[in-house]
Amino acid sequence: MRLAQNVVLKLSTGYSRRLASGSLWRPVGQVPQGLVLQPVGTVLTIEGRQVHEAYLVVSQNAVVGFYLPGESRFSPLAPSQPITIEGIND
Repeated sequence: MRLAQNVVLKLSTGYSRRLASGSLWRPVGQVPQGLVLQPVGTVLTIEGRQVHEAYLVVSQNAVVGFYLPGESRFSPLAPSQPITIEGIND
């Protein structure tokens, strides 16, 4: 899957993350909140008290939170932020 446009995710911690247009994402599973997408060729981190590796959790064309693989848990993004992801052929 490919991100169709740049997205800036604003975290409740005051930090933000920019996701670049054209970046590639691999579906790696589901959580009750949505589809889990892992970045391809890079690592996404989010910051709070600590820095955590994170995957996007997407539902209904919006990032609703992050899956933290090191902790095996979901972290919500409030408010959710719209995202446009295109399917691509391998």
